[in-house]
Amino acid sequence: MDHHLLLPLTMSISSLSYNVSSHRNHPLLSPSNFTKISNQNRTKTLSFGLHTNRSMLVVKARRRKADTEAPTVVVDTEESRRFQVLSGSPAPLGATPGDGGVNFAVYSGNAVYATLCFISFSDLKESRVTEEIPLDPIANKTGSVWHVFVKGDFKDMLYGYKFDGKFYPKDGHYFDSSRIVLDPYAKAVVRRGEFGAVGADGNCWPQMAGMIPSFDDKFDWEGDLPLKYPQRDLIIYEMHVRGFTRHESSGTRSPGTYLGVVEKLDHLKELGVNCIELMPCHEFNELENFSYNSVMGDNKVNYWGYSTVNFFSPMIRYSSAGAHNCGRDAIHEVKLLVKEAHKRGIEVIMDVVFNHTAEGNENGPILSFRGADNSVYYMLAPKGEFYNYSGCGNTFNCNHPVVRQFIVDCLRYWVTEMHIDGFRFDLASIMTRGTSLWDAVNVYGSPIEGDLLTTGTPLSNPPLIDMLSNDPILRGVKLIAEAWDTGGLYQVGSFPHGGIWSEWNGKYRDTVRLFIKGTDGFSGAFAQCLCGSPNLYQKEGRKPWNSINFICAHDGFTLADLVTYNNKHNLANGEDNNDGESHNNSWNCGQEGEFVSIPVKKLRKRQMRNFFLCLMVSQGVPMIYMGDEYGHTKGGNNNTYCHDNSINYFRWDKKEESSSDFFRFCCLMTKFRQECESLGLNDFPTAKRLQWHGHAPGVPNWSEKSRFVALSLKDKVKGEMYIAFNTSHLPVTISLPERPGHSWKSLVDTSKEAPYDFLSVDTPGRDVAVKQYAHFLEGNLYPMLSYSSIILLLSPQEDA
Repeated sequence: MDHHLLLPLTMSISSLSYNVSSHRNHPLLSPSNFTKISNQNRTKTLSFGLHTNRSMLVVKARRRKADTEAPTVVVDTEESRRFQVLSGSPAPLGATPGDGGVNFAVYSGNAVYATLCFISFSDLKESRVTEEIPLDPIANKTGSVWHVFVKGDFKDMLYGYKFDGKFYPKDGHYFDSSRIVLDPYAKAVVRRGEFGAVGADGNCWPQMAGMIPSFDDKFDWEGDLPLKYPQRDLIIYEMHVRGFTRHESSGTRSPGTYLGVVEKLDHLKELGVNCIELMPCHEFNELENFSYNSVMGDNKVNYWGYSTVNFFSPMIRYSSAGAHNCGRDAIHEVKLLVKEAHKRGIEVIMDVVFNHTAEGNENGPILSFRGADNSVYYMLAPKGEFYNYSGCGNTFNCNHPVVRQFIVDCLRYWVTEMHIDGFRFDLASIMTRGTSLWDAVNVYGSPIEGDLLTTGTPLSNPPLIDMLSNDPILRGVKLIAEAWDTGGLYQVGSFPHGGIWSEWNGKYRDTVRLFIKGTDGFSGAFAQCLCGSPNLYQKEGRKPWNSINFICAHDGFTLADLVTYNNKHNLANGEDNNDGESHNNSWNCGQEGEFVSIPVKKLRKRQMRNFFLCLMVSQGVPMIYMGDEYGHTKGGNNNTYCHDNSINYFRWDKKEESSSDFFRFCCLMTKFRQECESLGLNDFPTAKRLQWHGHAPGVPNWSEKSRFVALSLKDKVKGEMYIAFNTSHLPVTISLPERPGHSWKSLVDTSKEAPYDFLSVDTPGRDVAVKQYAHFLEGNLYPMLSYSSIILLLSPQEDA
């Protein structure tokens, strides 16, 4: 039977000596007092601040197999805050509410000592620790997991850890007991509440802490369930949460936030999008490279967010609530966004960055992973140097057993708790590289042929990819790889587990850009793109949906800039135009920049229509970049990572202008794609369905000089369609396939001005427009202007 002993501050029981104190107003980085804790032959100095007049220790003595079980400590502060402390459980990792308290468990295999730190919301602002609970290496550690169960009042309380051990970078260790580090499993990270706001002291890296979850934190999902669209049916929209509604023209109540996106979801529904891909929404520090930009007269920030601080926490400064309620309200806003998107038939995919973190190289900050166990979480060279396959200073050690389990746990959380439908993995090829101290026997159970692997060597069967592909909870979740990294590993068409994973098809982007702008030698490659890139994906049983087709994305030119600039114009970034990709396969249509002649402007609009039509009639999964639907321009800047301004903001006023006739064209094209049975095939089209043509029916021209590609495609809904692209600078009159008893009708001609570029049933003067080309079509002919594309539909001939 348990019994309690009320003891003074320091008391010896069974040769175990504790000095436990309650700490308030304790500076995070400058300990004022030191208390020595001894356990048998282990002695370590930990930092404490003794600022209370009264501390009591309650020891709960129990028998155990050897000696006595670890005591239970109740800390009673001057302010009557009481914490009852038990040994806790090593699983699950993170902070987990239950049985009237919270279990805290964190991995650190190389730390000698660990301390759980509680920080009140008010103390966080002053960089003070509120309470500290030292963890005993015997009672509070199982294997490599430190754990403790705490009961008490957690209102407005946050948490973090101190880890102590060897600080020796050459061995990969960065333990520093003076630093509070984040739990990698923290569900919300709190520090600043307003995006881009620097503290009064100018500190861009203020102390951070994790939210302590509670059973009382409920969200009404209203029966929300995953939509589970087949991937072949998706039309993806890559978007930035803040940029989507931050501009004043959005007219939203909460601009630049998750709630702002909710207010504008109907725009995406109108566009025909059924899946949004959110650029990074994990917690990151937009101020990590904060500096004055003399070119723009504002400050540079990390706007895109590809520098994660914590993978479980949403970016709280994308919420209207900010840090209010210790980040819980921010979590609710993300859930609301997902729920409302699902109500409109829109899936939500997250862009995740498991290739590196914000801690950078050896000169970077100690925030979380580095302070917990640097040598485990990062890919290191023998002398502790950081491998840099990410181009951002460090490389996440993805195939280490602890790290890959962390990634799986994280994705499971976002799927089960946040209802996320899928993930796009930034620089995903890093996730296929061998870890530091790779051991095939440990991973596979036996040596593998040619197992002379150094750190970072590409693996044919990466353990992490295998885990993600076969995880029972993640089964059916969309997994999309950006199948390359900055270390030169390029896996488009060959990313492992192709039956599960799809890929951003960078080869599609490059080929389509080159052909549409009229480059010789790409007609055959362009035809492959229209068919879903079977040259890349048909081998090993892959399907067209393995290809995520895109013309533009967040990095690179927008669609409007792709037809406006031959060269990048990145002076606004303050790097003398030395940053960003120099080879963009763009064409300005004859004159550089926005202020050009009317014929050039008309040609540019035609080219934009050509690109979008191509995207919508290609097999595979199309992806649209935010703002391209109205022709957003970034002024030729192809690397706008640092701009929290109108360069990156969606311009709702521009979308409403008459020039947004392009928006109408985009809406009609996405609707057309969704109506067609043949434009989202589950397998590659064969000769039974598709026939290639040239200027004459059935005679395609695949020569180096050919700039014309045409095909006829049978469709169970539309009957049959004829699609042609003329990317020559010369017009051509083409002969159409003869179909007795039927005639071809014009639907789309990108050479026409709006609204006659797409002859929908409600097009004003549609009958007159149809008659203008009737005499050509009656003779099975069609005149195509230079740089234009068409869609014709086959219809039964009307009786005379």
